[in-house]
Amino acid sequence: MMRFPNVHGLIRRRLLVNFRVEPAVVQRLLPAPFRPKLHDGHAIAGICLIRLEDIRPTGVPSIAGLSSENAAHRIAVVWDDRGTAREGVYIPRRDTGSWLNHLAGGRIFPGAHHRATFQVTEEGERIELHMRAEDGGVRVDVAGHVAQELPATSVFRTVSDASAFFEPGALGYSATADAHRLDGVELKTYGWQVTPLAIEQAYSSYFADEALFPAGSAQLDCALLMRDIPHEWQAAPDMYIYDLPSSRHPSPCTLLPSQPTGGSPSSGFSVDQTVKVARKSSSSLSMS
Repeated sequence: MMRFPNVHGLIRRRLLVNFRVEPAVVQRLLPAPFRPKLHDGHAIAGICLIRLEDIRPTGVPSIAGLSSENAAHRIAVVWDDRGTAREGVYIPRRDTGSWLNHLAGGRIFPGAHHRATFQVTEEGERIELHMRAEDGGVRVDVAGHVAQELPATSVFRTVSDASAFFEPGALGYSATADAHRLDGVELKTYGWQVTPLAIEQAYSSYFADEALFPAGSAQLDCALLMRDIPHEWQAAPDMYIYDLPSSRHPSPCTLLPSQPTGGSPSSGFSVDQTVKVARKSSSSLSMS
């Protein structure tokens, strides 16, 4: 891959929809040297749904920046690097509304970026987002509103606990078309503040795939919202892996079966309280 240039801009909106998962299930999905990062005995996986604005290389004026809607399915991980403990996220799947990200993903930008359509509506403190990958590989439906606290069922006791878990995970390694190479990128934020989002609906065909996540092994835990965060994306060294996971994530060419709106009743982690509202499309650089 060509060297990724450092870019900066604004995270206009970042929504982290988090699932608690049985560690043994997650471990089967991870390539070596990754291990699931645990909280209260649970692995944590999820979806990062992020709107980026004014994204451009350092030194380029904001007027030349790009904006895009993006999604990353990710797993919090730890690993050892020459005796040093590291942590970050493993990203088996990226989707983007930007043609540039799609064409450059895995070549200039880290990770394969699958082309997708996004429909996003923001009305006051409520957000509704729907994503459909054009290759049929993944589908996401999320709706929720700003809250004061996390749900009582969350493994995180407080918002501060959740924030402290996710903030160190700035280094991401993304799957590529080469099963033995992961592209690395690091997120530097100039400010970090998260707000709970009460979930009305949360569905991902990725987490609903019982070939990867057997029934009951993944449960919706909580959602966190970030807004208006200046940031920078910095290149990280690629990682080469030779011990592939026993259970493979969907490859760029794998198609998942379509699911009914709101998820399967047997999935155990879809909250379906869909509210019909007017939807606006928004799309067009990505990393999550």
